[in-house]
Amino acid sequence: MPTRILPAVGDADAVRSLTTLLSQLPDAEPVTPVADSTQLADTLARLAAESVDELPEVVIVHERIGPVPALELVREVALRFPAVGVILVTTDASSGLFAAAMDAGARGLVTLPLHYEELASRVQAVAQWSVGVRRHLGHGADVFTGVGGTVVTVSGAKGGVGTTLLAVQLALAAQASGRPTAVVDMDLQTGDVASYLDVQFRRSVADLAAITDISPRILAEAVFRHDTGVALLLAPGEGERGEEVTDRAARQILGALRSRYEVVVVDCGAQLGGAGAAAVEMADTALLVTTPDVVAVRGAKRTVRMWDRLQIRKAEETTVVVNRHSRATEIQPALIQKITGTGIATTTIPAHFKELQAAVDAGRVHAIDAKSTVRQAMWALAGELGLVKAPEGAVQRRGGRGRGGDGGAAGFRRRRD
Repeated sequence: MPTRILPAVGDADAVRSLTTLLSQLPDAEPVTPVADSTQLADTLARLAAESVDELPEVVIVHERIGPVPALELVREVALRFPAVGVILVTTDASSGLFAAAMDAGARGLVTLPLHYEELASRVQAVAQWSVGVRRHLGHGADVFTGVGGTVVTVSGAKGGVGTTLLAVQLALAAQASGRPTAVVDMDLQTGDVASYLDVQFRRSVADLAAITDISPRILAEAVFRHDTGVALLLAPGEGERGEEVTDRAARQILGALRSRYEVVVVDCGAQLGGAGAAAVEMADTALLVTTPDVVAVRGAKRTVRMWDRLQIRKAEETTVVVNRHSRATEIQPALIQKITGTGIATTTIPAHFKELQAAVDAGRVHAIDAKSTVRQAMWALAGELGLVKAPEGAVQRRGGRGRGGDGGAAGFRRRRD
């Protein structure tokens, strides 16, 4: 059986050198190279959606791949596509890099300049490992499926605009439609998801921050299963522990979650930290919640500009949601869209807080009356974003960056000039 090898190389000269050597390997079947991390993610996700058997046995990642750094890319691929063996090609032959590559999930390391014997030996070993893993998968082992779910971040233009309530309701709508859903409270110092759902918990997102290999069992121990079926990964009870969740930890945690759930909703709050920035950057859909008043809209514009300066997300890749909307308000959605330069959600949330107050005060926002106009609007927004499973035969709209059916592919995307 031929060994399918997918090179991920951005440099044209390196592509020619690598493909020439690969074509000389016995029983090797080189696949058309991909030029960056986004193309690699899209390709693997598309193949995994068909079958694990469609995935290449070996992926070769060049050290100069972009826009995601090589080691981070290795970690993402190893986590989301466990049946694929990853080889890192690098000029650095130090023991430190070797250890870092192994920690990231690489199955081998080949040094530059390339030598036929070294490359052939490493590819053969990794291909044999991959075949063994696939036999294991075929017997229903408890491992990640590799096909990524949809990640939606919900951020606030400022505090008090309804970010947490919207995040929870979007998740409830997705879960109620039959899509396994998780909520992550990435508002690490002041998160209120637990209070809104009146849950007591021992584990939090901080407990996963130091774990380099998040297995399904470890993930299951950290999440809290709510009565509604939604999985909750909550902010730490001690706000100072939020500093333990770095941007790298956030990427790994969200990668693990999107490999186990069809929908992952992340409450990022109104303050931007490293973890929240990583979540917004890797999200398929990034929502920014504002209310139709001058202070909040200014806050939304300020946030959008900051995301752009930090190369986290472009304005046109962000969707603003207007909460507490009223026709009598001077500031209407079209004006907000013009001011911020973002997309704007067609669905607006009406200003009827009295419908919610009792449920919010009781910590039972999952029990808001289905006839509530606010709840109906939030669930309609979930449908607009494609988070609700469409009826059989219906065509479902997608929000955000429009990655279609390539589950999780946009998780690798970063701004490119």
